[in-house]
Amino acid sequence: MQTLLGKHIILGVTGGIAAYKCAELVRRLRDEGAEVRVVMTQSATEFVTPLTFQALSGHPVHTDLLDTEAEAAMGHIELARWADGILIAPATANMIGKLAQGIANDLLSTLCLATEAPIAVAPAMNHIMWSDNATQDNIATLKNRHIYIFGPAFGTQACGETGEGRMLETHELIEKLDSLFSHESLSNTRVLITAGPTYEAIDPVRFIGNRSSGRMGFAIAQAAIEAGAKVTLIAGPVNLQTPHKVERIDVESAHQMYQAVMSQVAEHDIFIATAAVADYSPIETHDQKLKKSEEMLSIHLHRNPDILAEVAAMNKLFSVGFAAETEHLQDNARKKLKSKQLDMIAANQVANMENPDEDTGFNSEYNALDVYWPEGYIQLEKARKTELARKLIELIAEHYKTKH
Repeated sequence: MQTLLGKHIILGVTGGIAAYKCAELVRRLRDEGAEVRVVMTQSATEFVTPLTFQALSGHPVHTDLLDTEAEAAMGHIELARWADGILIAPATANMIGKLAQGIANDLLSTLCLATEAPIAVAPAMNHIMWSDNATQDNIATLKNRHIYIFGPAFGTQACGETGEGRMLETHELIEKLDSLFSHESLSNTRVLITAGPTYEAIDPVRFIGNRSSGRMGFAIAQAAIEAGAKVTLIAGPVNLQTPHKVERIDVESAHQMYQAVMSQVAEHDIFIATAAVADYSPIETHDQKLKKSEEMLSIHLHRNPDILAEVAAMNKLFSVGFAAETEHLQDNARKKLKSKQLDMIAANQVANMENPDEDTGFNSEYNALDVYWPEGYIQLEKARKTELARKLIELIAEHYKTKH
């Protein structure tokens, strides 16, 4: 399956007898490569102890709305930002009603209002409660708000009666949760992505490089796979796991990245250049380590090929650039968009020296993007890079289809 690999999943457990099944659900989610945090309502703790879920998830279980260990006691905001997806299982009639009415009187209901991640509920209740008009009205409301409904199933219930209201089995919930991260907006499309830094050798020990971690490019590669694309990722020297189904080509220098890109261009439809490619490299590379001798050392540099500009000039691929800026973000991004004749550019502010904790660029798990195209602009607010990548891929898919 592998779509859940690396995903941050919040499992919300409410007070129903089916809560015991969630122990197996946590284990299976982790088997699929997801990182799981469990949030329990107080009534849920009457059915299964938090210690059980802590042992299975590897993380403390969250039960309190005001978490004194969280920054500013706002644990629901931290969890809301952390999540790639939220699954409430079992979802009682009470919790479904609270979600439908926008009630936020515990941690689980509050974080559901505070998150932008997709939310799914797995109803579990007596079949008469499930068929009641109030419950069905609440379910209809949730569907209209794009909350996903997983189940329920028909079968024998804990009360001894038979009907619709059983929580779906673990493997069914895993399959449906997996589908939340899969869509076909880029089906039958081939996407070429560059990511990470390049290292320009001075000698066998030293190099000229930059602070790029490659996280944004790898997140975009994963998002493109989820959108149904065939993805080739050309990566500079980074220590990141290759997303499932992505073909990866490792390079080190700007020249190697140039050669790799040019060898792949003809086979792709979209080019997304997230790599922080060195603009210059040393004219001379020394075979042996340079020894410290003179007070001053001069290294002569020459321009590297502009990979993005050359690809865009071919006018064959839908070309998307990235601009990491320390000042004049909008002006520099629009200038690059025009001068390189790009279809789109995503610009982000890096190296926030005044507030380093707010840095949303290199080596950060978070980012914020200003995305420009010739006829328009949109701002993607600060979020985890995985979430931003999905939004950017949706935007790219929309504009690519319009152009083609």
